[in-house]
Amino acid sequence: MARKLRVEYAGAIYHVMNRGDRRERIFADDADRRRSVATLGEACAKTDWQVHAYVLMPNHFHVVVETPQPNLIAGMKWLLGTYTSRFNRRHKLVGHLFSGRYKSLILDGSDSGYLKSVGEYVHLNPARAKLVAADAKGVRM
Repeated sequence: MARKLRVEYAGAIYHVMNRGDRRERIFADDADRRRSVATLGEACAKTDWQVHAYVLMPNHFHVVVETPQPNLIAGMKWLLGTYTSRFNRRHKLVGHLFSGRYKSLILDGSDSGYLKSVGEYVHLNPARAKLVAADAKGVRM
């Protein structure tokens, strides 16, 4: 069965996620997390993307991104390929870092409440995974 075509258009907002190959870690330490954010920043500079929310989990990530140009596919190819190359070079590894294709869901811009809900989902992901604890003053690490 053929896989579904990706939809791209100017001004689209996507919830994009990808997981480590075999559900393994895609960040070994804080240096990898900083490098990932820097690489995302480079992708934004190249593509004019606007990031509305993101979270880096140990073995996956979520990002909510707006694409002023219809360039999600090319931008994700560059982002995932570049981060994988940098990760592999740093850790003296070869091969895949991510498991298959990234998943992207288009957020319909007609309902701003949906964008808010997805942003909350992304930002609360670490608490739901019990990686941080919530107390009366908010979330703590």
